[in-house]
Amino acid sequence: MAPNVPYDLAIDYGGDGIPVGGSRPRLSWKPPRTAAAPDGYELQIHIHGDPEYSARAVGHLFVDWPVRALRSGERVRWRVRSRAATEVSAWSVWHAFEVGLLDADWTASWITPADDPQAAHLAPGTRPAHVLRGSFHTSDVVRARLYATALGVYEAFVNGERAGTVELSPGSTSYDRSLYAQAADVTSSVRPGTNTIEIVLSDGWYRGQVGAFRKPAGWGELLAARLELHLEHADGTRQVVITDERWTSAPSATTRADLMDGQITDFLAARGPERPVLADAVTAPAIDWSPAPPVRRVEDLPASLTRLPNGAWIADFGQNASGWIALTDLGPAGTRTVIDYGEHLDPSTGDLTTSHLDCQRPGDPVTVFVQHDEAVSSGAVGEVFEPRHTVHGFRYARLERGDVPLGASSLTMRVVHTDLRPTGTFACSHQDLNRLHEVARWSFRGNAVDVPTDCPTRERIGWTGDYQVFLPSAVRLYDVSGFSRKWLRSVRDDQLDDGRIANFSPDGRRIKLRGDQRLDMTTGSAGWGDAIVLVPWALYETYGDRQVLSGNWDAMVRWVEWALATARTARHPSRVARSAEPLPHEEFVWDGSFHWGEWAEPKPRTEDGSLVEPAQGDPDGWMATDKGEVGTAFLFRSTATLATIARVLGRSDEAARYAHLAERIKDAWRAEFLDDTGRTTVDTQASYVRALAFGLAPEKLRDAAAARLATLIREAGTHLGTGFLSTADLLPVLADSGHADLAYEVLLQRTSPSWLGMLDRGATTIWEEWDGVDDNGDAHASLNHYSKGAVINFLHTHTLGLRQAEGSVAWESFVVAPVAHSSIRWARGTFDSPQGTIAVEWRLEGENLHIDVDIPPTATATVILPDGRRLEAGPGRFQATGRNVPS
Repeated sequence: MAPNVPYDLAIDYGGDGIPVGGSRPRLSWKPPRTAAAPDGYELQIHIHGDPEYSARAVGHLFVDWPVRALRSGERVRWRVRSRAATEVSAWSVWHAFEVGLLDADWTASWITPADDPQAAHLAPGTRPAHVLRGSFHTSDVVRARLYATALGVYEAFVNGERAGTVELSPGSTSYDRSLYAQAADVTSSVRPGTNTIEIVLSDGWYRGQVGAFRKPAGWGELLAARLELHLEHADGTRQVVITDERWTSAPSATTRADLMDGQITDFLAARGPERPVLADAVTAPAIDWSPAPPVRRVEDLPASLTRLPNGAWIADFGQNASGWIALTDLGPAGTRTVIDYGEHLDPSTGDLTTSHLDCQRPGDPVTVFVQHDEAVSSGAVGEVFEPRHTVHGFRYARLERGDVPLGASSLTMRVVHTDLRPTGTFACSHQDLNRLHEVARWSFRGNAVDVPTDCPTRERIGWTGDYQVFLPSAVRLYDVSGFSRKWLRSVRDDQLDDGRIANFSPDGRRIKLRGDQRLDMTTGSAGWGDAIVLVPWALYETYGDRQVLSGNWDAMVRWVEWALATARTARHPSRVARSAEPLPHEEFVWDGSFHWGEWAEPKPRTEDGSLVEPAQGDPDGWMATDKGEVGTAFLFRSTATLATIARVLGRSDEAARYAHLAERIKDAWRAEFLDDTGRTTVDTQASYVRALAFGLAPEKLRDAAAARLATLIREAGTHLGTGFLSTADLLPVLADSGHADLAYEVLLQRTSPSWLGMLDRGATTIWEEWDGVDDNGDAHASLNHYSKGAVINFLHTHTLGLRQAEGSVAWESFVVAPVAHSSIRWARGTFDSPQGTIAVEWRLEGENLHIDVDIPPTATATVILPDGRRLEAGPGRFQATGRNVPS
């Protein structure tokens, strides 16, 4: 790409092979890589069949569609050039996209397999997949577009060839309100004469099992699919093939398909009788087009094989990830290959173990963890088992097939997740930190299967708190704009009438409709529900998308207003005991409803060294614990953020109101939880992190609060004591408050609890618990939970030293301020920002630190040297040298 033209043209939709969007897509691009910042832009737009359109734009991000509304199936090309004071750039390359089949133009029927009403009565996790079949006659086709969606997970085939590359379509969504379609170019699959179309349809997220306890999803009773094939002939005529009552259905070779439990495919199974489908037996929301990139097979990993004494094989793929196995050698006809998947091997036997992922509520039976596939060979040449109606989290697999041989070359791990575009890199002279960065990146990848999940094994649900915690790191690794906006739509869809945000979205348990005492009691937690405010704000800061604020505004307000009302009307029993009448500031203390609190803090140990499980060992006591410090801190943060958002959106009255309320909440937090020496009443590491990171501690007490935090860390043997909500902020708080040396000591700690301790025990993804694998080699809880991996943001913002400037939006200005340490001699990294690629590299040479920075043409930088000098830099290459002052 020439440096003097705009580049990276895009629309704000996803697509398979070619972007596919709605009637008014927004346009974005990167400015030319020249030193002169553009004054504006000119656009040329070609809509197939229309005269050329011209338009102008001032900015280059999320530019509103400037011409007429687009119609279903239209093909568009557009390009852009920049204008500066003295020059006009050359035109960019053309960017092409298509419009999907808009909801009003669908004519196909929803079709349901004839035997699905009977299958619906089977237990979730045991139901089969179905085959829906239609045929059509055509000739001289020059263009064929297949549009499809489903209530369930589907694959579409034209003449036996799979349509597109998207996996697990139509994806995870709140099916009562949002449903996305997929488009595929199937021109090469259509033949002159008679053609067949098949849809393989299974339960998926719509009707399968949900969460750790394998409860059935409650979106609907019957599966259904909807498909249209639009054909253009050489003579210009058009033909549309649709799903309707003429289609037939039959049982498929997949006799069981469940996203959680696994898939069984019997290639010897006789195809059942073709029966007419049920037409329009379901209701569904309007069809839309997703802003997110699709889920795809993004990487293949090879296996090493070990045979156990009992005859089973253990396949090790070397990396914990999400996906499935492709097996190319199924053995002679009738061979049954049984595959179980997991994250860990028993240290004494070398066999697969998954007991650490079993779940049990007090008084309930154990829910045994299962990820289990089976394939029965037909003996056909070229037969491949690839279970695409399930997905697993695993590093290892146990395979059993009797005496039939098995070779490692026949096994491949398909790594499957949303095909996110990488945007950031990091490397430094400390190889353990490079490995930590890679492990955290893999952990996020394994939890980015269409929505951000907590783990790809035990639960696989979109916990709001997890993504709120990790998002600042995610945006430094990948472009997560469309991925996040898609998920936020489900968060809005699932919001309860009273304003509470569901703990996880999409919420297949449908807590907003169903009375479930356990779920209802734990819905509405600080740090979790606050994702509806904090995630859109982080996206706006990173990408400059005002629509992500305006589109979520009502949901934000409803959440904050519910929390404010709860703080005003509910009190923790400890405060009732203190005073029958609430003290004046208690109106803003959020303590009287459920909070998960500082979840997953390092566990205490008994005298014999065994770990104590506070929430499980004494659930009633844990539930009754006062978590008002956490709740009030997040109430302040979300209310203050809401005030800022209101200002961005031009809502001056709301901005003033929420800013005033935020000050009242901050005063209440100080009155209740902070004394005049800078100590918090709970005196935990997490409370000091919040006090400093959220701006709750007054300026005169910040040093004292930071010193107390440092003392608590030292008293813990230079170990962190933070949990779910504050660990990501711990190291930045220490470094920014004059304790950078301690931040690095904690980062480089090797005994538990520590990140490098995980690596020393073989972690390839971040563990849910610090002791995910204990001293005996036994596993505990999930071994792929990305929230603690948020520490890698520190590597970008402090070790590398690259962070967005306070008040900047979309990286129009940034700061480069490396926080060096004696264990690190150099660091380098890049970030593909909305303004263009930023590159930073620094190295220590003797007592001097040398910095090189590449600054995009529409950005400015402030470079802060270790000796305190601040240097302002404009676009282009900037270099500086300063004396390194030890931290």
